[in-house]
Amino acid sequence: MALFLLLLIVAILLGIIGVVAKGLFYLLVIGVVVLVADLVLLGLRLGRRRRRLPR
Repeated sequence: MALFLLLLIVAILLGIIGVVAKGLFYLLVIGVVVLVADLVLLGLRLGRRRRRLPR
């Protein structure tokens, strides 16, 4: 969970810097890519936690 939060903070910071600073649009793009990767990581972790109930 700490990795998820760290990647989320990094994505937000990169996005803010990319929007505020002129000529650093690539940081916004990198921030979005990190956010998407973070959401995929979260989805994989939540998918593994689900266990099927025995019948």
